Amino acid sequence: MKAFTTGPFTGRHIAMIMVAFFAVVIAVNLLMARFAISTFGGVVVENSYVASQHFNTWLDEAEREKALGWNAEAQRLKDGRLAVRLTGAPGEGVILSADARHPLGRLPDQLLRFQRQADGRFVSQQALPAGRWRLRIEATAGAQRWRTEQEVL
Repeated sequence: MKAFTTGPFTGRHIAMIMVAFFAVVIAVNLLMARFAISTFGGVVVENSYVASQHFNTWLDEAEREKALGWNAEAQRLKDGRLAVRLTGAPGEGVILSADARHPLGRLPDQLLRFQRQADGRFVSQQALPAGRWRLRIEATAGAQRWRTEQEVL
């Protein structure tokens, strides 16, 4: 019974198989490297050692913020501005701001300032460009400070 070839299996056949195999491996590696470079948004922290020294402090701050029981829900309005409903926070004296970051770093960060409306919502003073954004929301009321992150489309 013959295999898939019509003649004998020679060194030329094995050489072509080896070249084809490594060509596929190299092509896949180049493609993956291109995707990795084109989608990486930048540095997460400037100095990982310094960041590690502050880690426990950040955990303590997160616990204090969680204990406040505040919650925020952001949505995009038709005119491109953002509306944030803050629950659990004091009724007066709350200042809300947000840093909108494009998840892939392709658009510059947007610093958003909010004004409280009569219905209790906070509406941004400026519109946010269309697309997917990661919001870092910060609310302060006197000495209390609360932060959260969420995506808005």
